[in-house]
Amino acid sequence: MRIGVDLGGTKIEIVALSADGSEVVRRRIATPTGDYDGTIAALASLVASVEAEIGQPATVGVGSPGAIVPSTGLLRNSNSVVLNEKPLKRDIEFALCRQVRIANDANCFALSEAVDGAGAGASVVFGVILGTGVGGGIVVGRKVLPGYNNVAGEWGHNPLPWPNAGELPGPHCYCGKRGCVETFLSGPGFAADFAKRTGRELTAMEIATAAERGDGKARDALAVYEDRLARGLAHVVNLLDPDVIVLGGGLSNIVRLYDNVPALIQRYAISTPVDVRLAPAARGDSSGVRGAAWLW
Repeated sequence: MRIGVDLGGTKIEIVALSADGSEVVRRRIATPTGDYDGTIAALASLVASVEAEIGQPATVGVGSPGAIVPSTGLLRNSNSVVLNEKPLKRDIEFALCRQVRIANDANCFALSEAVDGAGAGASVVFGVILGTGVGGGIVVGRKVLPGYNNVAGEWGHNPLPWPNAGELPGPHCYCGKRGCVETFLSGPGFAADFAKRTGRELTAMEIATAAERGDGKARDALAVYEDRLARGLAHVVNLLDPDVIVLGGGLSNIVRLYDNVPALIQRYAISTPVDVRLAPAARGDSSGVRGAAWLW
């Protein structure tokens, strides 16, 4: 039996999977706000209660924002700031009295989709989360490729490729640089760009809905978004050439992306025509927690 935990800033979700990937138990609780020790205790309590329900111990995998620095064992770059600069893996293992495996939440998303989701059967899967941030994960042969420094797949913190004059120097990013892919393609980034262009304050999904209803400015903004997404993914294709790119997060629900973006990638990829398979996540919001379980 495998247990997966999705450790987020607002919620902790847990799932127990049988050998064939069937869900046996799923629970969700609020993450203790601003309380690192409380977060560890809540996670341990959830694991204990699920193991009591299934009647046996299980392997435990954890997905979390950010990445553990190999040289120090400390977590960095998490938007759940209470976890930053903490020995998260060590403390969870101490609380559970066993070894755990931990990975970036985008890596867990990609792994879930590679094992039994939209990328099942593919050799190389690149998973993309288009939400409040822009995450990415690489899976090769159903195994996460974390990289030597645990930062493989972080395409969102490369600069937007082939920028035009109006895109330079680009918005400020929380990483300290400007013009990162994330500042253009995240939900807040897309909404901010739309507001700058039109003076209208809409969320990313409200812009997409307005475009569907024939709003000309929303349609134009979405076309710009698609071209920027194609530019960013063309870099991924040039470097990785994945069998499939799987999209998750709120913006992955914009259906027209799957029709328009693969064709736009042809403008930018080094080899044309290039066969680009772009697919929505089959497991949806469950992918992160399921991928954590599949770390074992």
